[in-house]
Amino acid sequence: MSQPELAQRQSLGSIAVVWIAAAIAGVFIGIFVGADWRAAWLAVALGGCLMLSFVVQLMIGRADGFILRVAASMVGSLLVLGVISLGFALAEVVPR
Repeated sequence: MSQPELAQRQSLGSIAVVWIAAAIAGVFIGIFVGADWRAAWLAVALGGCLMLSFVVQLMIGRADGFILRVAASMVGSLLVLGVISLGFALAEVVPR
C-alpha cells in the first residue's frame, strides 16, 4: 500500500519572501549607510539573504527541488540588490 502525498506548500511564495527581504535590506542600506560603505553592506545583505533562503526552504520541509528553490532565491536577491545598487550609483552621478 502506498502512502498518500502530503499537501504541497507554495514554493514561489517562499522564494518571494527572500526577494522582498533583499529589497527591504537594500532600501535600509541606502537610507542609513553612507556612500563609502554601501557596497560592503550590500554584500553583507546578500549573505543574509543566503542564510534566510536556507532557513525558509528548510522550514518548508520538502527535499525535492531544494537546490533549485535556493538558487532561485539567491539569483532573485542578487538581481534585486543589483538594481538597487544601480539606483544608488545613478543617484551619485546626478548633480544636486
